Amino acid sequence: MSIVMKPEERCLEKLTTLEVSDLIAGGARRIIVPCGAVEQHGPHMALSMDARHAEALAGRVAMALGQTLIAPTIRVGCSPHHLDFSGTVSLAPETFAAICRDYCVSLARHGFNRILFFSGHIGNFPHLEAALPMLNEAVAGRAQVVAFHDPDAWLDGWRRAVARAGGDPERVGGHADLAETSIMLEIDPSAVRMPLAAAGRLGPIAKRDLDVIWRDGFASVSPNGILGDARGATPSIGQACLDEIANLLTSFFRQGDRAGVGA
Repeated sequence: MSIVMKPEERCLEKLTTLEVSDLIAGGARRIIVPCGAVEQHGPHMALSMDARHAEALAGRVAMALGQTLIAPTIRVGCSPHHLDFSGTVSLAPETFAAICRDYCVSLARHGFNRILFFSGHIGNFPHLEAALPMLNEAVAGRAQVVAFHDPDAWLDGWRRAVARAGGDPERVGGHADLAETSIMLEIDPSAVRMPLAAAGRLGPIAKRDLDVIWRDGFASVSPNGILGDARGATPSIGQACLDEIANLLTSFFRQGDRAGVGA
């Protein structure tokens, strides 16, 4: 009878070196690298949102894929546009890419041949995409590196999940909004100050808005640090959002397995 491993039993840093060796020898040669950020999430949520989100998703995806372990989360990401808000910590893109590279080299050395990156912080997406050629070159002949980096698919998934769970998809803006606040309520309610939940910048974010955010910072578009509206968040909406994105990531990584590609 096969043994089903719980998400926490798949986390590399919680295992012994002998346990990791045995799992790799037994066929667990695929590993997920969750990425996050330590950045403002409006007046109502802890700065750990993106890292905690990534960890919650990694457990679900590893369970769905099977024979998959989870690397330590890269907790700090690229968040320069949030630095006007107290507490935000940001890596330079080249630093973030170098950390990802060092993860890949270490993991490939131990026998992992499929290294799967995704980020709970959408701001890391373009940096993961840009780093992919370098990451694959670093482990060429030993492993393939895959990264999910499609923000439109992610946000569309959130809106579908919110609507299915009875929420208002118009309140999904992509940052500290109904979706993210609900996710944190599901993961750790103590990290949410719901009386402070509010509306932020509403409506679609056009490319010109993103250009302003990258140039002048997030506060120039949303003074309270919210894109969308955090009001009406519930744990059940958060559960729906986690399920939706876990399915999205699982499908993406499975397609890559079938195609045998690293990008």
